[in-house]
Amino acid sequence: MTRANPASPARCNRVRRHAGRALARGLAAAIAVIALAGCEDKNTFVAPPPPKVDVATPVQRPVTRYIESTGNTAPVKSVDLVARVQGFLQSIDYQDGTFVKQGTQLFTIEPETYRLKLEQAQAAEAGAQASLRQAEADYKRQAELVQRQAVSQATLDTSTSNRDNAQANLQQAQANTKLAEVNYGYTKVTAPFDGIVSAHMVSIGELVGVSSPTQLATIVAMDPIYVNFTVNEQDVLRIRAEAARRGMTPANLKEFPIQIGLQTDTGYPHQGHLDYVSPTLNQSTGTLAVRGLVPNQKRVLLPGYFVRVRVPFEQEKSALLVPDTALGSDQGGRYLLVVNGDNIVEQRKVQIGPVDNGLRVIENGLKPDDRVVIAGLLRVIPGQKIDPQVTKIEQPQASAK
Repeated sequence: MTRANPASPARCNRVRRHAGRALARGLAAAIAVIALAGCEDKNTFVAPPPPKVDVATPVQRPVTRYIESTGNTAPVKSVDLVARVQGFLQSIDYQDGTFVKQGTQLFTIEPETYRLKLEQAQAAEAGAQASLRQAEADYKRQAELVQRQAVSQATLDTSTSNRDNAQANLQQAQANTKLAEVNYGYTKVTAPFDGIVSAHMVSIGELVGVSSPTQLATIVAMDPIYVNFTVNEQDVLRIRAEAARRGMTPANLKEFPIQIGLQTDTGYPHQGHLDYVSPTLNQSTGTLAVRGLVPNQKRVLLPGYFVRVRVPFEQEKSALLVPDTALGSDQGGRYLLVVNGDNIVEQRKVQIGPVDNGLRVIENGLKPDDRVVIAGLLRVIPGQKIDPQVTKIEQPQASAK
C-alpha cells in the first residue's frame, strides 16, 4: 500500500494566492451587481402638458337683420311698336339699340296717301259747313214768312229738316276729318316714352299693316327698373311681426329699402325700395311675390338680370358673433367648443343666424363672457383640459354696401 506525498510548501502558497484572487473577483462582481441594481431607472409615465389653444370671447355689436333672396330684373315699361295703318315703310329714323327721348320719330309709313285723305276730309267738312249756313239762312227766312202768313207751315217744316240734315252732315264731316288726322298721325311712329329701341324688324319698302298691326320694333324703359323676387312664408311672418311692432300699415311696407347685387358685384351696391307686395301667398310654393323699384340712371341693370336681393327689416342693438371656423357640426346640429372656469373644454349646442360682415351671428346657446375655442379645434375634445391662450376675434373689413 502506497501513500501520497504531502504537498510542498511552495505549491500550497500558489493555491492560496489563486484562491484569494478568485474570492476578490467574486466579491467585486457581487458588489457591482448590487451597485448597478441601485442605480437602475424606474419606468414611470409622465403626463404631457395641456395643449395651448386660442380662445376668445364673442364679438358684441349692433347687427342689421336681412331677408335675403334672389330675383330678376324687369322693365317698368316695355312696348311693341306696331304699324297701325297700311302702307309701305318709307324710312327708319333711328339707330338700332340707341336711347331715344319721348316723342322721337322712329318710323315713317307712306304719309302721302293719308295726307291726301286728310285734305279730302277737310274739304268735305268745309262743304258741310257751307251747306249748314245756307240751310240756317233758309230756315230763318221761312220762319219770318210763316209769321206773316206768306207761306204754309209745311214749307217751314221742310226748311227745318234741311237745316237739321246739314248740321248732321257737318258733324259727320268733322268726325271724318278727325279720323283722317289720326290715321295721318299713325304714319309717323314715335317713341311713347324715354327708352332704348331694339333692332328694327322690317325693312324700308316693305308693306306693313296689311291684315293686322305689324310689329316694327320694341322700346324698353331702363330707368327705373323693377326687381321681382319671392319671400318664404317664415320671413313673411317675421316682417309682418316687425311691421306690427313698429306700428306700420301695409301701405308703409313700401318704405322698406332693398339692396341689389349682381353676380359680379361685391356686396349690394344698388339701392331701391319696395314697390309691390302680392296680397296672397302662393300655396304651391309657400312664397309671396314681391317687387322692388331701383333707380338705374347709368343703365347698369338690364332687364332679365339674375340679382341677389336683401331687405333690411330689423336692427338688433347687441348681437354675439364668432368666426365661422369656430363652428362644428354633428348629427345634433351646430356647436361651439367653450372653455369653462377650470379650463375644461365643453361642447355647447348653438343656434346660428346670418353672416354679418364676415362673422356668424349666434342666436342662442352662447353668453357674452364665454371663452370660445377659435383655433385648433382638431387638437381638443370635450372634457379635455387645455392651456387657453386668450386672444381677440379679428373684425373683417367691411364689405361693399
